[in-house]
Amino acid sequence: MTRDVPWQERAVEIDERRRLAKLQGGEEAVRRQHDRGKLTIRERVLGVVDPGSFSEVGPIAGAGEVDENGKLVFTPANFVLGIGRINSRHCVVGGEDFTMGAGSPNPAGLRKSIYTEELALHYRLPLVRLHEGSGASITGSGGKNARTLPEPVYATNRFESIARCLGTVPVVSAAVGAVAGLPAGRLAGSHYALMTRSSQIMSGGPALVERALGIKLTKEELGGPDVHARSGLVDDIVEDEQAAFDTIRRFLSYLPQNVWELAPKLPPQEPSARASEGLESIVPANRRRTYDVRRIIEGIFDHLSFFEMGRRFGPGQVTGFARLAGQSVGVFANDARQNAGSLTAAGAQKLRRFVDLCQLFHLPIVTLVDEPGFMIGPEAEAAATIRYGAAALAAVALSTVPWASVVIRKAMGLGAYAHRPSGTYQLSWPSAESGALPVEGGVAIAFKREIESAPDAAAKRAELEDQFASLQSPFRQAEAFSVHDIIHPRETRDRLIEWLGIVSSKLAAELGPPRFSYRP
Repeated sequence: MTRDVPWQERAVEIDERRRLAKLQGGEEAVRRQHDRGKLTIRERVLGVVDPGSFSEVGPIAGAGEVDENGKLVFTPANFVLGIGRINSRHCVVGGEDFTMGAGSPNPAGLRKSIYTEELALHYRLPLVRLHEGSGASITGSGGKNARTLPEPVYATNRFESIARCLGTVPVVSAAVGAVAGLPAGRLAGSHYALMTRSSQIMSGGPALVERALGIKLTKEELGGPDVHARSGLVDDIVEDEQAAFDTIRRFLSYLPQNVWELAPKLPPQEPSARASEGLESIVPANRRRTYDVRRIIEGIFDHLSFFEMGRRFGPGQVTGFARLAGQSVGVFANDARQNAGSLTAAGAQKLRRFVDLCQLFHLPIVTLVDEPGFMIGPEAEAAATIRYGAAALAAVALSTVPWASVVIRKAMGLGAYAHRPSGTYQLSWPSAESGALPVEGGVAIAFKREIESAPDAAAKRAELEDQFASLQSPFRQAEAFSVHDIIHPRETRDRLIEWLGIVSSKLAAELGPPRFSYRP
């Protein structure tokens, strides 16, 4: 006969608490979440990690008590946190449980939330946040009837671990519903942020805005996808939650686990023959005609490997990751179809963040140059373009990762320095031209009176432009040893792969924290 031991009842209670925690906000709350077309936080976590890989941290954190009938009543933490695998590599994943208090943290949920970044820092693992919820309520984390104390004077700044993560491990955040307060701040404090089309991101919600400012707006009008496509807060807008999971997994595949490691290398994938062959004819002979720089990217880098970030913000600058012979690299290019590829205030901010990101995780940068310089005009001046541009140029100048620059067409003025820190491997296509100013602008300034006094002003302008265009020939650059070589477009991939093989050993010496902290 087996004698009962005192802890056997507690052992049974473990399973009961686990069962109750999985119920989240209850059957009705979960049903409402699904009726809104949303997944629960547990479904989200399992959707982003590799199947069967999630190990929850604090699975029975919460508040439990026994009612008058001796039955356990358990309220779980409304923040789910744990370690899983993405692409077979470990990562930390967490997010608010909207089925309980609309994601506003209860006491245990707040503790788990605060621990999220500490966990990523401790194990040096990438961090994925799946946000739907708000910050603390005016009633505190304990609800209307709770008596909560303010933080003590010795409390750690809550944003400290968030900031430290940005200098240590890859951080990705997705808005998968309405996000406000601290979760919105966390989302902004990421290397890569995205939102679904049914989500909103706000510093403060509509009720707060109306009370404080007297402005009545919906969540969509305050912080919907149309707002943040222009604001630059997010790097991508995706259709739904599954697309968000797929995008997160792909983003992380280009990066190392932390700053002490190098990015994983995959088997190389040759570009399609059509994309490679098209490089020879893609740049029009007529300098006034544009082309699609993304077709050039397709013809140089591994097949379907380009992962663009922030396409709608600062669209004249194209930034993203790609693979070259299986190795992760950063790609920066000008889109001549957008303000001729000029560096705008938004484009400069985007470039600075991108360079810092590549520097942080030791990714070589390949830039495809068609740079007419800084954007000009009254709107550019009002946006302080030159100030943001100077910040971008400083980030480029001080970066220490290897750079390769391929001048596709223009490399003009101060903007050209956005593409070549000291020691850059510089190549030019035969279509390249360079100088202090684009021909058209330079001629208009230097020969204004001569053009105006000519019998046929348009003909005189064209004559002068053709004359000075010949002086911007890439052969003058090669003769002066201003480039390492002029190459056929079809040679670009092979020359870049050769360069990457040479500089790869330098990357190992770059490992560890950078000399700066990543700035969101």
